[in-house]
Amino acid sequence: QVQVVESGGGLVQAGGSLRLSCAASGLPFSSGPMGWFRQAPGKERDFVASINWSGGSTYYADSVKGRFTISRDNAKNTVYLQMNSLKPDDTAVYYCAASRYITDGLRLMQTKSYDVWGQGTQVTVSS
Repeated sequence: QVQVVESGGGLVQAGGSLRLSCAASGLPFSSGPMGWFRQAPGKERDFVASINWSGGSTYYADSVKGRFTISRDNAKNTVYLQMNSLKPDDTAVYYCAASRYITDGLRLMQTKSYDVWGQGTQVTVSS
């Protein structure tokens, strides 16, 4: 069964940190890019960060640059999102996604480039 499962969400005060994890199974994980997206209530699902198969290429949304870091451990089939200096505007459901047909590049910033999605994990940042 092909799936990705997020964990690590929760409630944190503004200025705090969280680390999200995404465990993949049933995928050729070490050869595929992964991405993080988020969706706030009443809004569209937005790109947060992506990483290629080796971890050598990453992209970030402007709103999280310098605060969030995406990384991966191919031995554990897991991708991470380290979130620092959190703001109330970061409150959203965070989704992990895998792409089995896009290898790298700016297309990884688009939801349509991903074909495997997790159920999401809630991140709430209080002011």
